[in-house]
Amino acid sequence: MTDSDATPDDVRLSVAEQDSVFRPAAVTGGALEDLAGVLQSAGYDPLVTPVGRASLQTRLTGAAMNPQAVGEGDLFVAVSGARFHGADFAAAAAEAGAAAVLTDAQGAVRVRENVGYRLPVIEVEAVREAAGPAAAFIYGNTSESGPALFGVTGTNGKTTTTYFLRSLLDELMRSCELTTGLIGTIEIRAGSETIPSQLTTPEAVQLHSLMALFRERHVGAAAMEVSSHAISYRRTAGLHYDVAGFTNLTQDHLDLHGSMEDYFRAKAELFTRSRTRTSVITVDDTWGHQMAHAATGRVVTLATSGQPTEVDWEVTEVAPEGLGHAFTLHHRHSGERIRTRTGLPGLFNVSNAALAAVMVLESEALRPRRDEVIHALESADPFTISVPGRMQVIATAPAAIVDFAHNPDAMIRTLEAAGQTRGEGRIILVVGAAGDRDRSKRPTMGAIAVRMADHVIISDDDPHSEDPARIRDEVMQGAREAVDSGRLSTDLEEVVPRADAIRRAVEVAGAQDTIILAGRGHEVHQDFDGAHHAIDDRVELRRALDEAGFEVLPVEDRTASEEDQS
Repeated sequence: MTDSDATPDDVRLSVAEQDSVFRPAAVTGGALEDLAGVLQSAGYDPLVTPVGRASLQTRLTGAAMNPQAVGEGDLFVAVSGARFHGADFAAAAAEAGAAAVLTDAQGAVRVRENVGYRLPVIEVEAVREAAGPAAAFIYGNTSESGPALFGVTGTNGKTTTTYFLRSLLDELMRSCELTTGLIGTIEIRAGSETIPSQLTTPEAVQLHSLMALFRERHVGAAAMEVSSHAISYRRTAGLHYDVAGFTNLTQDHLDLHGSMEDYFRAKAELFTRSRTRTSVITVDDTWGHQMAHAATGRVVTLATSGQPTEVDWEVTEVAPEGLGHAFTLHHRHSGERIRTRTGLPGLFNVSNAALAAVMVLESEALRPRRDEVIHALESADPFTISVPGRMQVIATAPAAIVDFAHNPDAMIRTLEAAGQTRGEGRIILVVGAAGDRDRSKRPTMGAIAVRMADHVIISDDDPHSEDPARIRDEVMQGAREAVDSGRLSTDLEEVVPRADAIRRAVEVAGAQDTIILAGRGHEVHQDFDGAHHAIDDRVELRRALDEAGFEVLPVEDRTASEEDQS
C-alpha cells in the first residue's frame, strides 16, 4: 500500500488531521540557537541566518515536513522533491505559524524569495537526515528517554515478529502499569488504542512526535517495523533502538535498490553502534552471516534452522504442537535452555518467534526483569496470537489461509508450511503479482506456484499503473514453462476479478484440501491505476466458504477492515 491509499472505511483524513494524531498534547521544545548547536555537534554543519538577534531564542514546539501540517511554533522542514521544493511553500508555512525553516542551500534561496526575512533559516546539506535529530531535540527524544524501542528489519517476517514482540512486551509492561506501542504496515497502536494512519511509514518528524506521544500515554516499550525504504529515505534518522533484529534477506524491492548488494547495505545501516544498542541477527543464510559481520556495537547471533555454526543462541527440539510448533531456545555459551512455542503455522514462524524472544532476552533496558521474560516465554504463550493477514487461518476443513507472501522466498515458506500439514489433501493457491515493482520475480513466482501447489489460480494483486493482463501474463509464463519442463500435473487457470478467483478456489476444494490466498494479506483495496477497488481476501474467503456450506472459524479479534466490509 502507498501513503495515499484509503483507510478501510474509505474516510480520508486531511493532511493536518493525519499529522495531529501523532502529536503529544504538550511539548517543551527548545530554542533555535540550541537546535543549531545540536545539529553542529551531530556533524551537519548548519548555517543559521536569523532575522534578528532575538530570533535565535525562537522557541520551537513542533516539526512538520508537509506545509499543510504546519502549526504554531513549528520547524518547517523543506526538502527537495521530484516536482517541487518544499521551500516553494514557505509562505503558506509562515502563514500557518512556522517559527523557522530547516532546508538546503537551494531551499534557503527560495525561502528568501517567498517570505523575505520573516523566518530564520537553518541551512544544512542533508535535510532529510538532519530532520530526525532536529525533531528529536524538539520532542525531547534521546537514547534514554523511552519508550524502549525494538526495531525489526529484513525481507520477510517483519510484521509477524513485531506482533510477537508486542505480545511478549505486553506481559512485561502489564505488571508495572505501562502499555506497549506498535508501528507497522498494518497499524500503529498505543496500548489498546489504534492511532489512525494512512501512512506506510511516517516521516522522521512524525516518528519523533509519536515517541513523545507514546511517553505521554505511558507506553513503556514499542515494536517497530523498519523497512529498507524507511532507512533509505532517512525516516528513522535520530531514533535510538534498544534492540534491532534481522530476519532474512531475499529478492524484493530491487526496483528501489537495484541490486541485492545495495538492498543489503540499506538494511545494514540499522545495525550500527550509533543507532542500535544491541543487534540480534538471524544467521540462517549467507546474508545473515554478512549482516552479523557488518554490524557494529553489541551483536548477538541466532540460528533457527539447525545448521552447525558458532552462534550465541540456537533453536533446537522443534516439535509440532497443534497448528504450530514448540521449540527450545538454547544459549550456547551459558547452556541456558528455554522452552516456548508458537501457535502459528510454519517453521518460519518458529524463526520469527525465536527472534522476538531473543530480542527481549538480550534487551539492556529490560535486563532487570529477565526472569519475568523467561517466565512469560515458558508459561504465557505470547506467540500464539492472530496476526492480520499473516498465515491467518479462516477455516480448518478445508484449511483456508490468507498470507501476505508476495515474493519468491515468502511463497516458498508459505507453501512449505501448507505442505507440512495438508495430509492427503491438495494445495489450492490463488496468486498474483503487484505492478510497478520488480518484474523479474513474476515468472519465478509462477514457477514456484505450480511446482509446490496442486491447483494454481492466477489473478490480480495490485496492478497500480501497469496493465493487469500483462502482469498476469508474466506470472503465467513462468508457471507454464515450469509445467511443461517439469511435466507437472498441476491444474493451472487464470481467473479475474480476484473475488471470482477466491470463489473458484473454494468451488474446487474439498474438506481435506488447503486453500491459500497469497500476496495481499491484510490489505483491503486493490489499486487499478489510482482507482481503489475495495476487497479484503479474508472477508471474501470467509463469505465464499460460508456460501459453499463450509464452517469458518469465529473471528476473535476482528480487525477494523474485516468489520467494515462484512
